[in-house]
Amino acid sequence: MSRPRSPGYEDCVSLWAQVYRLYAASLAEHSSAIHSFLFRNSGGISQGQDMDKFGIGQAVTRVEDQRLTRGEGCYIEDVNLDGQTWATFVRSPHANARILEIDCESARNVPGVLAIYTAEDLEAAGIGHVPCGADAPNIDGSPCFKPPRPALAQGQVRFVGDAVVLVVAETRTAAVDAAEQVWIDYEVLDAVVETDRALDEDAAQVWDSAPNNRCFHWQDGNPEATRSALEQADRTVELELVNNRVIPSSMETRGAIAEVENESGRLALHVSCQGVHIIRNRLAQIFNCKTEDLRVRCYDVGGGFGMKIFLFPEYVAILYAARQLDRPVKWISERSEAFLSDTHGRDHVTRLRLALDKEASILGLKVTTVANLGAYLSNASPFVATAAGVAMLVGCYDIPSAHVEVHGVFTNTAPVDAYRGAGRPEAIYAIERLLDAAARDLGLGPDELRRRNFIPTSAMPYKTAFGITYDSGEFCRNMEDALQMADWNGFPARRTEAFSRGKLRGIGLACYIERCAGGAPEEARLTVNGDGQVTLYIGTQSNGQGHETAFRQILAERLSVSFEDVRIVQGDSDLIETGGGTMGSRSVPVGGSAITAAADRIIEQATKQAAELLETAEADIEFSRGEFRVVGTDRSESFRTVAASCADERGISFDEKDSFAPGEATYPNGTHICELEIDVATGTLKVIDYTVVDDFGYVINPLLLEGQVHGGIAQGLGQALLEHCAYESGSGQLLSASFMDYTMPRADDLPMIRFKRNEVPCLTNPLGIKGAGEAGAIGAPPAIVNAIVDALSGYQVRHVDMPVTSARLWQLLHHAAA
Repeated sequence: MSRPRSPGYEDCVSLWAQVYRLYAASLAEHSSAIHSFLFRNSGGISQGQDMDKFGIGQAVTRVEDQRLTRGEGCYIEDVNLDGQTWATFVRSPHANARILEIDCESARNVPGVLAIYTAEDLEAAGIGHVPCGADAPNIDGSPCFKPPRPALAQGQVRFVGDAVVLVVAETRTAAVDAAEQVWIDYEVLDAVVETDRALDEDAAQVWDSAPNNRCFHWQDGNPEATRSALEQADRTVELELVNNRVIPSSMETRGAIAEVENESGRLALHVSCQGVHIIRNRLAQIFNCKTEDLRVRCYDVGGGFGMKIFLFPEYVAILYAARQLDRPVKWISERSEAFLSDTHGRDHVTRLRLALDKEASILGLKVTTVANLGAYLSNASPFVATAAGVAMLVGCYDIPSAHVEVHGVFTNTAPVDAYRGAGRPEAIYAIERLLDAAARDLGLGPDELRRRNFIPTSAMPYKTAFGITYDSGEFCRNMEDALQMADWNGFPARRTEAFSRGKLRGIGLACYIERCAGGAPEEARLTVNGDGQVTLYIGTQSNGQGHETAFRQILAERLSVSFEDVRIVQGDSDLIETGGGTMGSRSVPVGGSAITAAADRIIEQATKQAAELLETAEADIEFSRGEFRVVGTDRSESFRTVAASCADERGISFDEKDSFAPGEATYPNGTHICELEIDVATGTLKVIDYTVVDDFGYVINPLLLEGQVHGGIAQGLGQALLEHCAYESGSGQLLSASFMDYTMPRADDLPMIRFKRNEVPCLTNPLGIKGAGEAGAIGAPPAIVNAIVDALSGYQVRHVDMPVTSARLWQLLHHAAA
């Protein structure tokens, strides 16, 4: 098995953020992180020694970075199996067309071609369709429409990039050459790609069984109370906005290898993903077999951002091919394929109405959203468009009544599903833009309107208008701290100075709250061998977050073991019994709590053994800093000695597992403030200053957390200013189908970021922590767009949709000047 050449995107972002902070901030601020780095790289630590430098709360540098930055990681492209073949897919060049004929004869004659498959082959073999496991019931209680999704298009293609034919050959080159020889006769049909036109009476129909392209019409909240609030309001404010479609663009594209295991005869899938058990369970449905008849393995993952949670049609097709050929089949997505066929994110059109009284206190909120689902339902898309995020539409504010309606629509575009934040960024962007628009309409400062409407700390726990309960949060404190750090009151002078240089300076704030780290339970299994070394088996899946470090810190805190004595096993459905994967910022809050519970079981069993060695009662034993000590005496035995005294024939001393099932989610929250300048002559925008104050409860590793926030802000900035997934109206062609046309954020797009934590312990998590992986991507877009609108205030601009590119700004400025 060869080695990879570079780490994944999320790994790079997090590593960059660590270096960024260590060099940019004061030496004193990060002396603990630097000390930890030097200490670990000069020989490590022994059991029970200096654990205060490596346990929970310490800024330990990432263990995995030494391996990944030296090119010693193992990604799916680096995995090669004996007898391996290569697959490629023939994809539709049309957004909507009937398949009249498929001619594969020329392709079969290409040297090295082993097989060519179409939908009819899979159907004849009884292979099921890719399932959508989420529901969004209609207002009348009827289920949403779930169209069939075969692994290869059957009879009709519905977006550019829809896979039609699978070609398998001895080499990658032969497979590509043969794919070019496949001839498909299409009858091209009208297509619809625009979110806001999908429901039109004259719009092209994606599915005959979904009139007006409607998948569902869903609602939440109290329509009667909200209607009454709007009728009785002294003032109402309205806003319509677009949450633009984005393409996840992980550094490592999707890829997989399918095989039939020689000894067991089972199907096995090696895949770059965010959770092997999720993939395995869905494959069992499709292949109509027991989950134990499938094995799914995952290695290092170069970025996922939600997209790699899902089971994609390509994995089903190559598993079928591997079974037919009895040889491994490998497929790695080209970047051009990724743009076309990966799930996309966001793509909402939202209309909001806010009811306020004479004192500018909010009385009610009405929201109507049209959510683009693409041509097919991805695994969780109805959930992402509805329940995943709409509860956050009330934000950090005391809003007595709210009502939201979501129209899920089909279009001739790639399916849309979770992308970093999965519904919560869409919700917070909507409410924070609306609050800013309301403040301007009322002649109030954006900070003042928020100050009047924040949920007070004294109201916690607080039940919102959507029926969820915030356990903790000090929203006003976060904003006030951010205002002070950003020198909000000194902004007018900076604006005047910038204007003298031909620049329009703007400042914007956004206060966010999100719901994460809830839902499914997670299980952790710990084994301890006779040398006191610990192995953790857990069903989360790192794709750049730093699990290998954070999980070691938890074990160092609980068991006082050294980092070098901990091995972490992820990504193998045979070795790990269950797992919920990595999504929704759950790995450390949920997985870490399970690890803590399993570690407590280890201590419980080890205490029994220590009592025997020390010839005393269990009740007289205490465990601290790696030692079992008889209370009130100097008699003790180390954790390692106790483990060595009871190892079985396998060399295992203790083997315990436990799980954690969150009864309620966690609610991280904070304030982002962005300051920027726009060049009047060119429309060029530069972010000058950025401040973040976050509440993530207790923190496992401040350095890792800060890296996550920085990476999230970079992605949020990308959506706000640069990333534009554009389909051509009528033809449905993807216009932004490469990095030549789809702009990604770069390091020089970001300023230095001021960062402060307000630790308000979470009351719904045993560790007191709140999820942090998606927060940066949630707070950044509204803060940036609010700053842009502020900069354009002299041009009577009330709103501008994302992405706010320099070209769009130039057009706005010169149209206003004309």
